[in-house]
Amino acid sequence: MQQNVSDPRIHKMFSGDRIWAFGAVAVLWAVYGFVFYEISKNASAEGVMLALGISGALVLLFCTASIVAMISHYAEDKEHIYGLDIHYLDEMKKARG
Repeated sequence: MQQNVSDPRIHKMFSGDRIWAFGAVAVLWAVYGFVFYEISKNASAEGVMLALGISGALVLLFCTASIVAMISHYAEDKEHIYGLDIHYLDEMKKARG
């Protein structure tokens, strides 16, 4: 069931997933920055902006940390994770033709 550990498809799939994951984190940071900037123009109370800044920073911190942990886990186990995907993709191709 396992593919060869040196299968280049495994590295290609992992690289693609890593790029998309970090791209999603970058978009998340950009959206939070934009929203915070737009809200700061209309907010009148300093306490509200402080609460929004702290809560937004915590959300960004935890989301970023979870994506980094996920990529780290995938890097450690990529032969198993992507090897199963490739195995079943190859089986589907065999069954079709």
